[in-house]
Amino acid sequence: MKELSVFIDESGDFGEYDPKSPFYIITMLFHDQSHPITDAITKLNQELSYMELDGLCIHTGPIIRREEIYEYMDVEERRRILNKLVAFFRQVDVNYKCVSIEKKHVDDVIQSTAQLSKKMSLFIHAHYNDFLSCSAVKIYYDNGQVEVSRILASVFSALIPSSEFKKVMPGDYKLFQVADLICSMELLQLKIDNTCFPNPKSYFSVVNGI
Repeated sequence: MKELSVFIDESGDFGEYDPKSPFYIITMLFHDQSHPITDAITKLNQELSYMELDGLCIHTGPIIRREEIYEYMDVEERRRILNKLVAFFRQVDVNYKCVSIEKKHVDDVIQSTAQLSKKMSLFIHAHYNDFLSCSAVKIYYDNGQVEVSRILASVFSALIPSSEFKKVMPGDYKLFQVADLICSMELLQLKIDNTCFPNPKSYFSVVNGI
């Protein structure tokens, strides 16, 4: 029986609706641990080392917004970092699922968590036999938002007896950084689809070619 790793990341907050932050997204990245990714991790680490970025935790949102340690990097350097993470993503055998809500259609945090929980539950039910075939389903989350921790605990614990929960440090797992990448790209796509900003091309300049 296989072991399944599930890396969780989120985008948004559970506060009141804000046109600048209209969506809430939870990404689930699935990795069957019988499919090794060690070589791909080694290659990514080597390529970051060539850029003198040893030990870098790639955080997509700050790269795009030019925040944190990326503040003084030009667009070409930031694009190179993201493209290396995308190349890693394409090399590894993983699957993912994003669930999201538009916050203007919910009244409060209770309704938000209920809708997200329902969407995650429907996905698990649709793939129930696959989950049950696993000897362990390990859910990795950084406990960044207590509401997400509660959703994960209630949904996975109720539906999958083999669930195990592990607090993760983002820098320790490249697949967690991929989940963050997916979350950021999903958010950008939702904003484009809903015309949340007038010039979407400018937001993709740093990730040209992805």
